Amino acid sequence: MGRLAGKVAVVTGASKGIGAGIARAMGREGAAVVVNYSSSKAGAERVVGEIVAAGGRAIAVGADVSHAAEVARLFAETERAFGAPNVLVNNAGVFSFGPLAKATEESFHWHYNVNVLGPVLTMQAALEHFPAEGGSIVNISSIVGSHSRPGAAIYGSTKAALDSLTRAAALETGVRNIRVNAIAPGHTRSEGSDSLFADERDSQAAESPLKRMGMPEDIARVAVFLASDESAWITGEVIRVGGGVI
Repeated sequence: MGRLAGKVAVVTGASKGIGAGIARAMGREGAAVVVNYSSSKAGAERVVGEIVAAGGRAIAVGADVSHAAEVARLFAETERAFGAPNVLVNNAGVFSFGPLAKATEESFHWHYNVNVLGPVLTMQAALEHFPAEGGSIVNISSIVGSHSRPGAAIYGSTKAALDSLTRAAALETGVRNIRVNAIAPGHTRSEGSDSLFADERDSQAAESPLKRMGMPEDIARVAVFLASDESAWITGEVIRVGGGVI
């Protein structure tokens, strides 16, 4: 029996990359998984198919997490399919990079609506839908939330905000036995990072003492641990999973 047997997990932004890796790993560990997506229905359905083919349970639900009505529908469909969720992984996120001097109002709101407002709305929904015995919330942050880099001022600031939200939410939800933690990945291979940083893979890998980039599975293993009862005494933490870059 898997470490997440009997749990119901909502994973946002799970049609590809880190989110897909987390969804697959949680399905293998026995959780019923809701694979959320915003635009890539085909990608989400592919992840669902992989989970089901491996003997797990999963559905795909399209929803833009920056809109409260869509978040409400995401959680309502979760309950209809599997019952009350007790794991939430806030992986959905957007990023673009460039000098602060050229940042636009549109880019600012795009980043903050998805990367900060989205987790606020989904955590609010989790508090409404999680069962009386509690659950686990895992927010996917980034090492640039604490160690910024040139060109990542806006994106990095959203992750710093998410780190702060993680700690504050943990203080408020502990009384309900709801744990809130964050994972801060370092350089990790994904469809998005591959398209943006194809020319930088070797240099990014060289920054790590392990001399490689992270893979979605590296992040997924930690997410499974934080969702499981093995981490019952861990809350309010931001755990770096960056191959020693920081």
